Amino acid sequence: MSRIYRMLQEVERPLFLYVNIRWNRSFLSWLFHALSLIAGATFSLSLSLLAALLAPEPWSGAGKLALASVVLSHIPVAIAKRSAPRLRPYQVFPQANTNRRPLKDPSFPSGHTTAAFAMLTPWMMAAPVLIPTLLPIGIGVALSRVYFGLHFPSDTAVGALLGVSTAFLLSIWI
Repeated sequence: MSRIYRMLQEVERPLFLYVNIRWNRSFLSWLFHALSLIAGATFSLSLSLLAALLAPEPWSGAGKLALASVVLSHIPVAIAKRSAPRLRPYQVFPQANTNRRPLKDPSFPSGHTTAAFAMLTPWMMAAPVLIPTLLPIGIGVALSRVYFGLHFPSDTAVGALLGVSTAFLLSIWI
C-alpha cells in the first residue's frame, strides 16, 4: 500500500501544497474551521438525531437515514485507517500549514469528509432542490481537511465516496 501512497503523493503534491499554502487567508481559516465543526461527530450526530426525532416527514426520514449513515460509514473508515495507515500531509511536507491541533491517527480516508457526505446526502435525496446549497458545504468540508494539512485530496475523495455510497445503500433498507 505504501507504494500506492507514494504514487498518489507525487500526483497530489502540487494540489495539496497549492490549497494548503497558497490559499492561507484568515477568512478561509475561519470558514474552513466552521465547516470542519459541521462534519464533527457531535454536530453531525446531534443534528441528525434531532431531525429524526422532532422533524416532520420527509425531514424525519432524512434525519434517520443521516444518523444511520454517519454511524455506519465510519466502520470502513476505521478499518481502512487500521489496515492501510497513511501519514498525514503535514507529516510528509514540513512546510505544510496545520490547524491548532493536528491529528495523529492515519490520514486515509478522511472521517470528517465521510461524515459530511453521509449526513448531507440524505437531505439532498429528500429535497434535490437543496443540492446547490448542501453539495458546496460537503466540498467545503473536504477542502478544509486539505487546507489544514490533515488530508491529501485522495483521502477526502474516498471519504466523500464512502459517505455518499453508505447513504445510498442504506436508503434501500431504511
